[in-house]
Amino acid sequence: MIWGDYSAVQWLFAALAAVCLGMSKAGFGAMAVLGILLMANVFPVRESTGVILPMLIVADVIAVATFNKFTVWRLLLKLLPPALAGIVVGWLIMPMIPLGLFSKIIAVLLIGLLLLSVAQKLSNRLQRIAGDHPAIAWPLGITAGITTMLANAAGAVVTVYLLACRLPKYEFVGTAAWFFFIVNVFKVPFSASLGLITPATLAFNATLIPAIVAGILAGRVVLGKINQQVFEWLLIILSLLGCLRLFFV
Repeated sequence: MIWGDYSAVQWLFAALAAVCLGMSKAGFGAMAVLGILLMANVFPVRESTGVILPMLIVADVIAVATFNKFTVWRLLLKLLPPALAGIVVGWLIMPMIPLGLFSKIIAVLLIGLLLLSVAQKLSNRLQRIAGDHPAIAWPLGITAGITTMLANAAGAVVTVYLLACRLPKYEFVGTAAWFFFIVNVFKVPFSASLGLITPATLAFNATLIPAIVAGILAGRVVLGKINQQVFEWLLIILSLLGCLRLFFV
């Protein structure tokens, strides 16, 4: 791939997508959905998932290095096993299921979960529910694995889980950073086997690394200045918008 293969507008969309993916690793996970939407204007939707994956891994490495000390391993280890199982399920069904139909199903489920998160924040009784209970962690983990394999769109699922666990914002980011690093690396051979990652797409990825770094730095600055309550409500609103985008994709 060379610069002349794409128009200036396509490169702009790709650079903005990279910035959004970087910001998603600094605590604003729903920004990844915007990045996916922008990249879908450069590549077909299914192929764009393979283009985005290595970019996410680059951002994951930086996020892990930055927020590692805040990771809550107890919660992470409860979510990982079902998520890895979900990736295998997503890989198996990806060649068969119409992505648009699946996206609508996932969107409806996530909107329901986000409404539960809002209810939990507003109800003293619901606030006593443990977000890391297996009855919550396993369904959300499997859903996260399937959605991240099919569309790199697990940010809203993980947001619901970590908000239910009522983590402070830096612990939220540190735990999410390790989760996505592990699952994204795990996804690589599955995506490659489907022909979604190639030497050409990797060359394209390399040109966008500066934009990814810029997104992470911008997200970190915003995270340091934002109030915890504002942070949580912003995540809910952005995730809801992401779900609506999935429904109408």
